Amino acid sequence: MPDFPWKPGSATGLGSLPGTDIAEAQRVVFGELPDLPHLAELPARGPGADIIGRSAGFLVEIPVQLYAGRWQIAPRPGKDMRRTADLLERDLDQLTEQGATYVGPLKVQSAGPWTLAAGIDRQIGGRMLRDAGAVRDLTDSLAEGLRRHVDDVRKRLPRAEVLLQLDEPSLPAVLAGHVPTESGLGVYRAVPGPDAATALRTVVEAVGVPVIAHCCAPDVPLQVFRDSRAAAVALDLSLVKDLDPLGEALEAGIGLFAGAAPTLPPAGWVAGATSGAGAAGVDGKKVAERVLTLWKRLGFSPALLPRQVVITPACGLAGAAPAYTRAVLTACREAGRRLAEV
Repeated sequence: MPDFPWKPGSATGLGSLPGTDIAEAQRVVFGELPDLPHLAELPARGPGADIIGRSAGFLVEIPVQLYAGRWQIAPRPGKDMRRTADLLERDLDQLTEQGATYVGPLKVQSAGPWTLAAGIDRQIGGRMLRDAGAVRDLTDSLAEGLRRHVDDVRKRLPRAEVLLQLDEPSLPAVLAGHVPTESGLGVYRAVPGPDAATALRTVVEAVGVPVIAHCCAPDVPLQVFRDSRAAAVALDLSLVKDLDPLGEALEAGIGLFAGAAPTLPPAGWVAGATSGAGAAGVDGKKVAERVLTLWKRLGFSPALLPRQVVITPACGLAGAAPAYTRAVLTACREAGRRLAEV
């Protein structure tokens, strides 16, 4: 069994949180997720804080701009890139200030090359996904940019052990040939799994830290993630239909960031309620039981679970209410603690 770069019974978030106050968001992260905090992302701040714009900000010598509501390659850096860089700098400053005494694993996030290729337009039309050469250039640029980003975080927090999460929500559509063209009348060619893994592996090898490959869409491409040499995969447990590929990945020693806590509350949930119908929300005991049940169905020893598995929300929390967000992260932490005691 590999020596995983997190403590047994850890819990973390997947990146995005609600609101626009980065100081408060980072306080919540450090307070609720003390064993594996992450750099908070606040997409509600608008362009440059969204997954495509923020991640495109890591690209080296490939400037982007907003045009007709979409990100596209730009002839030169402009105001959109300056805004993106300013938002990230503010986020990193809060991370540095609030994590000054932190010792342990710390996670940062970025979209992966395939989600960026499917989400950024070329200047001459069509998405970058259309041009294999453009995808290679984007991948190399992202790999270098994320290497620099990881180095920056290490300098800011020298006692932290940085992990990188690559978000690839578009990858299943890329692999299946389901990404629509700009007209909506056609689709881009399907990308073979080995090619997809090669691009991801370029980033994994460049950054020099453990990488978590995240996809909370159906049909998570586990073999592609394994072939990319990611240290772990992050997925929404409610979308896992076929257990065999997951079991094979876990048996091969890959870590699992188990998305087990619902990102939205059930109908009637009331913040602060301790009894009655309004109190029925997310519960750390139920989250732990859900993960343990899956683990038993896979046939693995319970003793391995707290080492190999990190508890997370099912996906990002940008659409949740602040009170529910805190409740979800608290439940994840409690679930991790319970599983560590199994």
